[in-house]
Amino acid sequence: MWVVPASGANSVKLTISDVTANEGQSGTTTFSFTVTLTGSARTTVGVAYATVSGSATSPGDYTAASGTLALSKRQNTARVDIAVVGDNTVEPDEQFSVRLSNASGATITKAIGVGTILNDDTAPPPGDPVVAAAGDIACDPTSGSYNGGLGTASECRQLATSDLLVGHNDAAVLLLGDNQYEDGALAKYQQSYDASWGRVKATTRPAPGNHEYGTAGAAGYYDYFGSAAGDRAKGYYSFDVGTWHLIALNSNCSAVGGCGAGSAQEQWLRADLSAHPAACTLAFWHHPRFSSGQHRSDTATAALWQALYDANADVVLNGHDHDYERFAPQNPSGTADSTRGIREFVVGTGGRSHYVVGTPQPNSEVRDSTSFGVLRLTLHSTGYDWTFQPAVGTFTDSGTGTGICH
Repeated sequence: MWVVPASGANSVKLTISDVTANEGQSGTTTFSFTVTLTGSARTTVGVAYATVSGSATSPGDYTAASGTLALSKRQNTARVDIAVVGDNTVEPDEQFSVRLSNASGATITKAIGVGTILNDDTAPPPGDPVVAAAGDIACDPTSGSYNGGLGTASECRQLATSDLLVGHNDAAVLLLGDNQYEDGALAKYQQSYDASWGRVKATTRPAPGNHEYGTAGAAGYYDYFGSAAGDRAKGYYSFDVGTWHLIALNSNCSAVGGCGAGSAQEQWLRADLSAHPAACTLAFWHHPRFSSGQHRSDTATAALWQALYDANADVVLNGHDHDYERFAPQNPSGTADSTRGIREFVVGTGGRSHYVVGTPQPNSEVRDSTSFGVLRLTLHSTGYDWTFQPAVGTFTDSGTGTGICH
């Protein structure tokens, strides 16, 4: 037992309780530690408290806190509330503590309150691979809305959306660009992105956004992700997940020699598609070819869409507009095409902020700008299912059995 003496106060004692509870799977759970004063205190008793990390660390597992308490003969208990962060991670039980110190007018006879966070998550059943995706993610740590990484109600919710990923065992996490605001500097990646989405860095497959190029050559982006981001002079690459072929493209066209017909990127894309004639193909990049959001449709990637259409690709994922939008399958000119059309999802919901959605574009089926979250795609051998999962807000969208590969 750790005893901290307070001169002349041996008969007046302070203790703090332990707390054990489930962490929860989203949001926060309050761990309430009770500080109790016993004995006949003649004056107000003061004591300081502070959280201390153990196997549970701040800010990923709980929100650090410190302060002082005042107790008396009439008010002989006080409460220290600590917010514990819920997630979907299958992990061992974890602990942190709240420690009392610097008591005046009392002796601390139990100085450490242990908080035990019980794991309440289960591993998903085996099955076809699942990929998760979103863009427009982590706030600049100097933003007034950053709030220690927790954000506000409407901005900087990268930690909340990343909680949907940690422990979920996705086959890959696809980044749709503008991953780190405002300029993609390495120091900002290390402080903001790394503390949230960086927790699933091992399975992340990134694409750069325009904010990445706020640092010359997107150096912070390439330095942070290393070889996972592809050749730093190009930023486009491909890989396989299950029976699917996935392609990351770079829609910052001026930085890579263009995106038009005959450009190095377009020629590489056509060659890659020819070399990988998979039954199912997905491509992802930042600027959407079709969008009802604030930035609207971007024709700069039309030639890339045409190459994908020519090769019977199935799905395109984009960010840039800070909203969620799902389009019906369509051809490169934006005409509905249920036979060979590509379905596009805009998923700019990674946490930075929301934009107002404008007049719907043709073939736009679903739109939302109220919720932050991620899109999950289950990749079957001949098709796909999709689910938008909110971390903040209540909007959802899903489709099962309707996504068929060409």
